[in-house]
Amino acid sequence: MRQQLMEKLEAKQDRIIEIRRYLHAHPELSFQEENTARYIADFYEGKECDVKTNIGGHGIVVTIDSGKPGRTLAIRADFDALPITEETGLPFASKNPGVMHACGHDGHTAYMLILAETLIEMKDQLTGKIVVLHQPAEETPPGGAIAMIRDGCLDGVDHVLGIHVMSTMPTGEVAYREGAIQTGRAAFKVKIAGLGGHGSSPHMANDAIVAASEFVLAVQTIISRRLNPFDVGSITIGSFDGKGSFNVIKDAVELEGDVRAMTEETRMLIEKEFRRILDGLVKMFGITYDLDYKNDYPVLMNDDNLTAFVASSLQDANIPEITTIVRCEPQPPSEDFAYYAKERPSSFFYVGAMPANGVCYPHHHPKFDINEASLLIAAKAMGTLVADYGDYKEE
Repeated sequence: MRQQLMEKLEAKQDRIIEIRRYLHAHPELSFQEENTARYIADFYEGKECDVKTNIGGHGIVVTIDSGKPGRTLAIRADFDALPITEETGLPFASKNPGVMHACGHDGHTAYMLILAETLIEMKDQLTGKIVVLHQPAEETPPGGAIAMIRDGCLDGVDHVLGIHVMSTMPTGEVAYREGAIQTGRAAFKVKIAGLGGHGSSPHMANDAIVAASEFVLAVQTIISRRLNPFDVGSITIGSFDGKGSFNVIKDAVELEGDVRAMTEETRMLIEKEFRRILDGLVKMFGITYDLDYKNDYPVLMNDDNLTAFVASSLQDANIPEITTIVRCEPQPPSEDFAYYAKERPSSFFYVGAMPANGVCYPHHHPKFDINEASLLIAAKAMGTLVADYGDYKEE
C-alpha cells in the first residue's frame, strides 16, 4: 500500500501546489476563515467520507472509515493566516490587504487535502479510521484546537499526528523530538497608574513612566535570577504605551507582553514572580496596577512511543525526497496542537521548507516563503505514517 500511496501523491504534486497558491492568495485571519472553511468543505463534496463542518467554529472534521476493525488515527492541519502585509512579490501573493499566510498553514492544508483524497481512494487497504482535523485559528488564543476538542473532534480517536513546515530547516530534512518540544505560553496586559502632573514639578506628581521602566527591567531578573539555569523561559515586553507630551508627567502607562516556558512548573513560577514584582512596585513607587495575565497554549508534549514510531517508520520508508531525519532541539514558539497532545498520545514533527535559493525568512515575517517541494514531502511523510499505523504497537 505504501508504494502505491507514494506514487499517487507524486502524480498529484502539481495539484498540491495549485491549492497552496490559491490559499496563499486568499488568506483569512483566525476566527474569520469562512471562505477557507467553505473551500475545504467543497473539496470533499462527492467523496466517500463523512464531513462535519462548524466544529469549534470554522473547523472541519473528515472521517475516512475503512470498514475494517482497528484504531482511529487523527491527522491535523491548520488553515488560518496572520495580520501581516505581504512583501514577497510572489505572483500569487495575498489579495487581502494586511493579511498573509506567513506561517505555512496554506501549505499544511494543501498537502492534507490531497493526502486525504488519496486515502479515501485507497481506504479499502486501510484498517480502522482516519480522522482529518482541518483546524482554524491556531495563531490567536484561545486557538481553534480547544474549541474543536470541546465539540468532540477527538471522540473515538486513539492518537494524533501533526506536521509543521519550517522555512528555517533545509528542504529534505524531517525533524522530530520526544517529550517537551514547543513552549507553553502566557500573554499579559498591565496598566501601571500613578499621578499626572507638570514636568516642572515632579514632586507634585507620581511618574508612571518611571515605575513602568523599573518594571520592564525588573521582570527580566525573573529569568536571570529566579529560574534554575537549566530551565527555559522568556519574558518579552512587546508594547510600552507611554506616549505623551514632552512637559507632561504621565499618569498611566500600558504594557503588553509574552511569556514562554518549557514546563508548566516554570510557567507557574514566572507568573508568581511577575505578580510579586508588581506588588513590590506598589510599595516602592506608590502606584496602582491593573493586570490581565492569561496562560493559554500549554507546553507541547510529544508521546515518547508514538514519536519513536514516527522516526522509525520514516527511516524504514526510504522516501527519496527525504535526505535527513534528525532528532532536533525543542522549538521556542508555542502551538495549540498541545491541546490535542494533552488529550491523546500525540506527535508533532517538522518538515524542512527552506527556499531553493537558500534565502529564508522566519515564520511571521512579511517576506516569509516556503519551498513548495516540501509539500510533497509532508504528504509522503504523513501518508507513510498512516499506512504503517496498523502495525504500531504501544508499549
